[in-house]
Amino acid sequence: MTGSTDTAKAASPEDGNVLGFDTHIHATAVVTRSTLGSYVDIGERVLLDEVEMGDFSYFDRDAMVNYATIGKFCSIAASTRINPGNHPMWRATQHHFTYRARRYGMAEDDDSAFFQWRRDHHVTIGHDVWIGHGAVVLAGVSVGTGAIIAAGAVVSKPVEPYTIVAGVPAKPIKRRFPEAIADRLMALAWWDWPHARLREALLDFRSLDIVAFLDKHEPSA
Repeated sequence: MTGSTDTAKAASPEDGNVLGFDTHIHATAVVTRSTLGSYVDIGERVLLDEVEMGDFSYFDRDAMVNYATIGKFCSIAASTRINPGNHPMWRATQHHFTYRARRYGMAEDDDSAFFQWRRDHHVTIGHDVWIGHGAVVLAGVSVGTGAIIAAGAVVSKPVEPYTIVAGVPAKPIKRRFPEAIADRLMALAWWDWPHARLREALLDFRSLDIVAFLDKHEPSA
């Protein structure tokens, strides 16, 4: 990521944040009540609230995320929305004056049940997921490890690991790898390797095809 960063600002105790080693947050981003792993990058004007994000994952510009757990090594493009706001459709009004009453000079904000309802529709994203530009992942959805969400997709249903989805609503296009290969990758769990092992395997990540990579790095029987 490029541009200025302000890790100290985003890590202030009043925001309730916990940051890992060498995590970078752009000065224009707003991160509250979140836990970010090591080597995480948060781009310009990104808004995160109650988000847990694993090592090496990053957000490009103008993303908005609420109530989500995001794995390691995720690549999330600009203008994405993860768990966008829901409204209380079952009430006489779905307008937010009922749960942001102070803004309208009516009462103090006190609608913990509504916000707990939102938290209960948590989004979970696995490891090594690529989410394309402008994609939306709706409340309560899970996205499996290794999946790809195409640009502009609206994801309303769970996405299986190592599956590519696209469209509105998003539907499976194809598997990224055959199921047997995906199972081997899940068992290998390279995303949990320590930094030193990732560094040692860098040339293999770059040059070996997937079968050769697995054959080399899977534990011996």
